[in-house]
Amino acid sequence: MLNRIGVQNLSLLIALVLLVAIIGAQDPNFFRYQNLLAIGTSITVFGILAVVQTLVILLGGLDISVGSMAGLTSVVTAMVFTATSSSAVGIGAALLVGLACGALNGVIIVYGRVNAVIATLATLAAYKGLAQILSGGRSQGYTGDDPVFTALGRGTFLGLPVLIWIFLLVALVAFLVLKYTDIGRNIYAIGGNPTAARLSGINLNRYIVGVYIVVGTVAGLAGVLLTARTGSGQPVSGSEGLELDAITAAALGGAALTGGKGSIAGTVLAVILLGVLSNGLTVLGVNSFWQNVAKGALLVVAVVIQQRRSGQRSVGMPA
Repeated sequence: MLNRIGVQNLSLLIALVLLVAIIGAQDPNFFRYQNLLAIGTSITVFGILAVVQTLVILLGGLDISVGSMAGLTSVVTAMVFTATSSSAVGIGAALLVGLACGALNGVIIVYGRVNAVIATLATLAAYKGLAQILSGGRSQGYTGDDPVFTALGRGTFLGLPVLIWIFLLVALVAFLVLKYTDIGRNIYAIGGNPTAARLSGINLNRYIVGVYIVVGTVAGLAGVLLTARTGSGQPVSGSEGLELDAITAAALGGAALTGGKGSIAGTVLAVILLGVLSNGLTVLGVNSFWQNVAKGALLVVAVVIQQRRSGQRSVGMPA
């Protein structure tokens, strides 16, 4: 059973149970149904980004620009909707812009031969700047009266918010692709040993560009959901820090930053853990700035644990 669950996932489950018990003991209101729904709703946008960030990390890459892409597509969604009065056109435009941004990331990395961290760090600044130019640095449009955006942002299905269902659907699709398709097996193979994967006939360039296109498109979906939640296009405020949350969740969930190792289940558990931690700190009245400190500490801990398990020598230390 331990082998099937995975040591990493079991550790996350134990940590989650302990965290819930500690917070619940301090404030019984934590267990109220409305508060639990609030936690579920709050994790959806960065949870979706964490799922696709896991795909990139499994491939041996990284995408630091996911938050900026979400902010840019949020602005595009609201502005196109305002201009056309069509939610379908606004959502379609956001997905296309996200796809184009993801494709640009992949092309820069593959054909420009630029390190993934440097490439997406550059596009993080570029996409954020573009969002601010288009919006003038202000929230754009209002989507609160549209039934489609209202359903996405505040609607429910079978007692759960639509936002949570979308997050679960994205996670389920990614899980099935990785576990039961040749595409998933090839992603693991490329991340684990790119030379062996290339010699076995896998087209590395096609997979890298393809995965970054998927990330960009899903970031466009995250931008749409961000607009639906807030009722307007958010160039920066709603998307600030999403890349850190996504990377932290993926690493905490067991995705090795060197590639080839990780799971969607672990990422989902880590997303829930981060959501509970953030909500718990808020419920307990802890200064919100400490949440970033906690996330940074968790990311360091996750990477240290990975390094220890991999048996890699510490930098600057004797073997």
